[in-house]
Amino acid sequence: MKNFKMNMRKPIVGVLAASCALGVALPRRAAAVISDDQFNQLKDLVTQQGENMQKQDQRIEQLEKLHEQDQQTHGQDLKKIQDLEQQLGQTQMVATNAAQKAEAAAQVQPVATSSGPPASHNFMMVGDAEVQFGKVDGSHSAFALADFAPIFLFRASDNVLFEAGFDVTLQNEGVPLESGKTGNGDATTSVGVSFAQLDYLWNDYVTVVGGYMLLPLGTYTERGAGWLNKIPDDPMPRGVLSDAGAGMQLRGAVPLGHSGSQLTYSVFGVNGPNSVDGTGHATTLDADGNTIPNLDLNGNIGFNSDGSTGNLHGAPSGGGRLGVFYPWKPHYDLELGVSGQTGTWDNAGKRSWSAAILDAAVHISPYFETKGEYINTWQETDDAGTLHPRGWWVQSGYKLAGLNLDSSLINNLELVGRYDTVNDGLGTKTDRGTAGYVYYFSNTLLFEGDYEFLHGGGQHNTLVFQLSYGF
Repeated sequence: MKNFKMNMRKPIVGVLAASCALGVALPRRAAAVISDDQFNQLKDLVTQQGENMQKQDQRIEQLEKLHEQDQQTHGQDLKKIQDLEQQLGQTQMVATNAAQKAEAAAQVQPVATSSGPPASHNFMMVGDAEVQFGKVDGSHSAFALADFAPIFLFRASDNVLFEAGFDVTLQNEGVPLESGKTGNGDATTSVGVSFAQLDYLWNDYVTVVGGYMLLPLGTYTERGAGWLNKIPDDPMPRGVLSDAGAGMQLRGAVPLGHSGSQLTYSVFGVNGPNSVDGTGHATTLDADGNTIPNLDLNGNIGFNSDGSTGNLHGAPSGGGRLGVFYPWKPHYDLELGVSGQTGTWDNAGKRSWSAAILDAAVHISPYFETKGEYINTWQETDDAGTLHPRGWWVQSGYKLAGLNLDSSLINNLELVGRYDTVNDGLGTKTDRGTAGYVYYFSNTLLFEGDYEFLHGGGQHNTLVFQLSYGF
């Protein structure tokens, strides 16, 4: 820039030097030709050019200063951008860890430590409600289910919680007939307790649970039942397992490194299953003379039908689950688990019942998930040897929002499918394939439709629609 200003000054100096040279070298006769006015005009011209150059120099200096200021501002902007990028990276890391720890958070709640007084009492009601319309081949179509399932949550202090879930359903009242069979009468309401338990948050890694608990045999009962299932009914193999039991449990989660991976665990002791008639026989007869399984998986709660109390056999059963949750980025994760239970089931305490379950779940992007369980059980009997009820199921779903189409109707749809199979151990095997959809009016209001293809077990194909609301 300095060279530029020097080059601009050279023509002016040259003009002045030439003028002086002309004034000295020209003879008097030639000099007399130039008048005073002409000389003054030339002088004014040279002076004006000098002033213009001075102003131009000032403008150039101002431009240089502005350029330097722009460079400084640009540098500051770059630093701000780098700071924002660093903050964004930290925010993404926090969000990633939060997403990765979501499954573990369902397993254990950390203790809130505080030097102040205990938390005031809090009460909340959550749950879901469903209504179904369906048709089974060979029967009339009808509204088949109206279910209300509230869950009551009570917080007594920072680390003492109580929760209880109920199922309120409508059904026809049974009317005894002269033939000995049972007919249908007026509608009646049935209320069942799904669970009722007290939770004590011992520390960040251990929660003590006591009461009538959902059992961690696989993950379906605790995480997928009701409106969260995305298919109106339960997988058939879940029928060979206990859903809940009266007893106590220790559960929690331990972080594995700093990547969001978790090791989840649970250990429980409950009364366990019992015998309907008290014997170790495989089957028994009901009041109508129908043959029914003698194993009752969910009825041994310590209160007997005759009003007495006590376990229906000599020793409680025990079990638990061990799982690993591994995320590699947000919405991409894998969970594997193994669980089981074992104990006696007949009143004499001589016959055992055991179960082993493998479960797995995979999420690939926010749009695709697949999960399933393999279930194996063993029931020792007095008259039929060891029965072997077993089965497995796998279920997948894909949200069409992943297609990035400009259509709210399509973006609110999720396609779902499931295959499940069960062998009851008494000679009956049933296979079922289910194809359907979920339409999301909102995150909590769902409209589901499914068609079920059944084979074996005297079952028939079924079409079912369900409107579900979670609150």
